[in-house]
Amino acid sequence: MSTPDESAHVRTSARAPTLWCLVAAMLFGASTPAAKAMLGPMGPLLLSGVLYAGAAIAVLPWALRHASVLRRIDRRNLLRLLGAIFFGGMLGPVLLLWGLSRAPAASVALWLNLETVATAILARAFFREHLHAYAWLAIALIIAGSAIMAPWSLEGGSAALLVALACIAWGLDNNLTAVIDGVTPAQTTFLKGLAAGSLNVTLGVLLGSSTATGTDVLGALGIGAMGYGLSLILYISGAQQLGATRSQLIFSTAPVWGVALSWLWLGESIQPSQCIAAGLMAMALWLLHRERHVHGHAHAATAHTHWHRHDDSHHDHAHGAGTRPTGWHTHEHTHEPVVHTHAHRPDMHHRHDH
Repeated sequence: MSTPDESAHVRTSARAPTLWCLVAAMLFGASTPAAKAMLGPMGPLLLSGVLYAGAAIAVLPWALRHASVLRRIDRRNLLRLLGAIFFGGMLGPVLLLWGLSRAPAASVALWLNLETVATAILARAFFREHLHAYAWLAIALIIAGSAIMAPWSLEGGSAALLVALACIAWGLDNNLTAVIDGVTPAQTTFLKGLAAGSLNVTLGVLLGSSTATGTDVLGALGIGAMGYGLSLILYISGAQQLGATRSQLIFSTAPVWGVALSWLWLGESIQPSQCIAAGLMAMALWLLHRERHVHGHAHAATAHTHWHRHDDSHHDHAHGAGTRPTGWHTHEHTHEPVVHTHAHRPDMHHRHDH
């Protein structure tokens, strides 16, 4: 059985990935209203491509590290990567920006929490991700908080439908990126940005009538670098440690971060509904932190590359001269077969049946 110390360790080891997802949510939450201002001169296709081009440029230095592992990626992970690129990099952003062109940015930012529901349903149905009662309650609190903040005067069903389809596409993307190994988060983000940026910029130039200036393009590249590049690295890193559903629940606080930024930087008035929604989402995060899932399970031998640390009962391999790093790091490593019992989350090592 898992001891109290082991359970406390599981909660402690989740703090850094939780923080990564929170910062990712803050960056992405700020990018939605910022991108709204760029839609007029650039249009959805071209803007989507430039945003992801900015993401690719921003993460290139980190993507070049461990580049040799890309040559050894197996067929299963290659298909996962291609699926993430298509659904998350090509399809989702274009659908979102088309919806954003037909509705206020605040409405779209709140509708994006449908991504949480899509991610959870797909994770449970197709990706063997267990959901504790606390996780289901957290989902309910997130949905309730989003509903409280949502402006119920929908400006066109087509905009809401486009955003909903984008959320389904990103739900698939979230689940695929959470189980990709052999590719670092920076490499996944770079490849997604390179493919989506190249295709959508080309289509935007050929099919659109852009009036964008050099300043507009530089601004969009900057938004993409922070809201899509750095944000994606942080989110994928967190998802590989927490699982798709739990990382997406944390990421779904993005609208609250957008509201908070509006309070602090834009001087907008504080609404009671916003405070209630923020409280519900904070409670959801606390529930996820208290979640405890324990049972005996087996691990087959495997070799892969991902972010990890050496105090989690899984990574006991040595580095040069027998040393072991104490913090988060990434490199290719192997695991011997093991059967044990401890508290765990549906990270890259715990996709077993229940």
